[in-house]
Formats: sequence, C-alpha cells, structure tokens
Amino acid sequence: MTSSHPHILVTGSTRGIGAAIFAQLESQGARVIGHGTRPGGEQQITADLGSAGAADALWQQALERLDGRIDVLINNAGIYEPTSINDSLEAWHASWARTLQINLQAASDLCRCAIAHFQSRGGGGRIVNVASRAAYRGDSPEHWHYAASKAGLVGVTKSIARGFAGEGIYAFAVTPGFTMTGMAEDYLASRGGEKLLADIPLGRVAEADEVANAVTYLALTAPPSMTGAILDINGASYVR
Repeated sequence: MTSSHPHILVTGSTRGIGAAIFAQLESQGARVIGHGTRPGGEQQITADLGSAGAADALWQQALERLDGRIDVLINNAGIYEPTSINDSLEAWHASWARTLQINLQAASDLCRCAIAHFQSRGGGGRIVNVASRAAYRGDSPEHWHYAASKAGLVGVTKSIARGFAGEGIYAFAVTPGFTMTGMAEDYLASRGGEKLLADIPLGRVAEADEVANAVTYLALTAPPSMTGAILDINGASYVR
C-alpha cells in the first residue's frame, strides 16, 4: 500500500458484510469512509446508488472527507430483489434496470472514478468488488438479473486487472455464496433453509466476518501478482 494508514471508501457499509468490512479495516488502522442509504455518522455518506450520477457524487464527497486521497475502493453495495417472468413487462424492465444500476453501473462508475484518481496522483491503488457465487452458478428463476449483475462485476474486475496492472492499479473480487446477513436469513426462511443448507458441503452459510477477512486481505496485503483474482467463499457449494 502507499500508506501505513490507507484511506478507504466502502459502499454498503451499514450492515452485514459491509459493516464487518468497515470494522475490520478500522481495526487494521485504516481510515475508512462508509456509505449507506440512510443518514449516519461522520464516517458515513448517504447516497442512493439507484440514481444516475450518485456514484460520482459519492466519490467526490468521500475524497473531500479523506483529505483528497483514496487508496482503496471497496464496492459492496448491492440489492437482491426478486422479479418474475410473470410480472408485467414494465415491472420486469424496472426491476432489471434498478438491479443493474445499483449492482453493476454504480460500482463501475466508482471504479472509473478510482482509476482516474489513482492515475492522477500516481502510486496506484486497489479495487475490491463484492460479487457473488451467482456470477458463475446462476441464481433462482426470480433472480436472473442479480446473477447477470454480479457476472458483469466479475468481468469488470478482470478487465481492470488486465488493463491497469502496469500502472500499479490492482483489482480483485470475492464471490460469496449465502452469507448470514438479514438478506440471506430472509431468503433462507422463505425457501426452506434445510434444503438449501444441504447443498453446502460445509453445512452452514458463511459468516459476514469470513467474507470481510478476505476483503481486508485483498484491500491491504494481497501481493500485486494476485491482481485479477476472484476468491470464492461459499462452503464448497460451487467449486470452479
């Protein structure tokens, strides 16, 4: 890293995986600014990434709060909302548009801001994208758009790694399966938890801290030669 106290922006940091990432980075001495959709404290910026232009505004606000320097971007914000092929075409398109905007477009916009910033100041930087097992395995019939958005995020990560490694700009992703957050708990309850758990050889879903461990490693200490790496965290429910 460029500093013993790196400056880091984490999106979707108010709960679940994002909150665990925020806490672990702070425990390692990083200076962290988080993001959420509702007002928070001084270390959180409120932004609706479902709105066009919100990602660029979030980046600029984070840059100001971090004294003009960001060393690491962590894209964790995302939504997991169902839509059915039986919905109206208007509702189907709206759901796809919202999911792709938040999970892929906003994350890509922030990656664009980060790369431009890293290039302008020299010294490189790191990007860690939180994708999903669904990027490779697919998802339920009501979550095609979620799987597509996360597959796109993996593609973005690999493209950044290949395109900018020579400038010291490194990109990584993690692809969790079910993780014990409020979102996963609701899904498990609605779909029959025991049946889904039977598909996980480990016998349980991941803990948020386990995902945060991997993200923290990639953000702070993973060797440059790992750029482009995608780390699976799914209890062997999908092995590539």
